[in-house]
Amino acid sequence: MKQKSFVMLKPDAVLRRLTGKILTRFEERGLQILAAKMMIIPRAQAEEHYAEHKEKPFFGDLVEYITSGPVLAMVIEGDECITLIRKMVGATNPQEADLGTIRGDFAMETGRNIVHASDSPASAEREIALFFQDDEICQYQLPDRELVYEEP
Repeated sequence: MKQKSFVMLKPDAVLRRLTGKILTRFEERGLQILAAKMMIIPRAQAEEHYAEHKEKPFFGDLVEYITSGPVLAMVIEGDECITLIRKMVGATNPQEADLGTIRGDFAMETGRNIVHASDSPASAEREIALFFQDDEICQYQLPDRELVYEEP
């Protein structure tokens, strides 16, 4: 079943210039990037995005961090992609993330763990709506076979 997921490369991924490497992993896995924008998240939007953590002691630090620099917000589509992307991303704590996952390979600490990915269809829908207007999300189908470049 085709799903859409919200994925955000956090300030540490952008500032360490890892965006291309991470995007390549999603694309090589066969996922489609339907929307992407580089942005600095306004504080109110960050607080709404992380509202489920509002009462937790790390909420303030989380909001400070996510608004501290540019992020790359994306809508990614694929078959059962929410679960797949979560597996590709790895455990929240990079020390527990398997090598070969994005966090296992690139993240250094829990508070700077490179990437956010929706954890459920409901979260994906809410997060996509928070960051993208409908007309910003491209609707297209990749061909069934790889495109091959031919010399003219």
